[in-house]
Amino acid sequence: MTRIDFRQVRKRYAPGLPLTIKDADIEIDSGEFCVFVGPSGCGKSTLLRMVAGLEDISEGELLIGGQRVNDLPPAKRGVAMVFQSYALYPHMTVAENMAFGLRTLGADKAAIERKVRAAAEILQLTPLLERLPKALSGGQRQRVAIGRAIVKEPRVFLFDEPLSNLDAALRVQTRLEIARLHKDLGSASMIYVTHDQVEAMTLADKIVLLHAGKLIEERGSVAQVGSPMTLYHRPASRFVAEFIGSPRMNVLPARLVGAEARHAQVEMLGQEVRVAADARHLPFGEKVLLGVRPEHLVVADEGEGAGLPVTLRHVERLGDASLLYVDAGAGLPTLTVRREGAATHAPGTPLTLRLLPEQLHLFDAREMACRRTVELPA
Repeated sequence: MTRIDFRQVRKRYAPGLPLTIKDADIEIDSGEFCVFVGPSGCGKSTLLRMVAGLEDISEGELLIGGQRVNDLPPAKRGVAMVFQSYALYPHMTVAENMAFGLRTLGADKAAIERKVRAAAEILQLTPLLERLPKALSGGQRQRVAIGRAIVKEPRVFLFDEPLSNLDAALRVQTRLEIARLHKDLGSASMIYVTHDQVEAMTLADKIVLLHAGKLIEERGSVAQVGSPMTLYHRPASRFVAEFIGSPRMNVLPARLVGAEARHAQVEMLGQEVRVAADARHLPFGEKVLLGVRPEHLVVADEGEGAGLPVTLRHVERLGDASLLYVDAGAGLPTLTVRREGAATHAPGTPLTLRLLPEQLHLFDAREMACRRTVELPA
């Protein structure tokens, strides 16, 4: 069981260059599956490589199992890394590829064979042990790369976008296999890097969402840490709200006109909208942002909630659901509405969207979230 702690970690590649990582404070509990996710350039692979010992730490401390490892060589950290590319030796069999690392360390031959057989059983590779990589599918090759890590019996597994080279069907299959592997190897901690939020939401016990660009300098690297449902239902900022969830959250400009303990009142498009959020710390008249997820917008002429008149511009029919793209007025962003089943409305149809207070999010002028007063599942 191994805990990993980042303590005020910073990374700057050269004097005068902007920080790649700023003030990363992250705690990954023993046996936890933690996913680093974020846009390109946010530093997620850099953080992973710091754990592996492949990147130096400019400032701060990194602890693995309570031991400071800033200056510890990679071989002594008890970690194993699975890279984006399979990096298999083409002239070696599956068994030889999986055993190679242990052989270079001079491990006992019988112990190597036992560990390779055990890893192959976990990954359902036993019938393939005598094949060469060229005779394997992409998913099977990735499992061999994972097996090469398993035989080392590391304290920490590191995955650097391991599914990005696979097609859609194989990504789903291999994702399920990695989830099962974590369950089978429950004592090992895992850190997984991806830009794919579906992978993050489905695999993680804990998500670390990282800022990119100017937000790193302004607010530090870490945007929010929490369970997938915490980030989805209780985003800490507009950045988190728009990054987590597909289609992304709709965000509209508004103005605060009232605030109570359980609800805030905002003016948007000439009408007052109630939001289940605490905005008492904000001055009246402040410009705010109103957020609502596509599945929480209800198409109805009558009913509860404020009515927002819109015009349908385009429909995407996905089979099980439909995405409606609507205009709310000049100068406002196109809104996305998700409806179950097949939509029958034609482009150009006027619609009314219902905004329910408990489904809305409120962000202040700095785009930070106001505390929700209605709890949604975490």
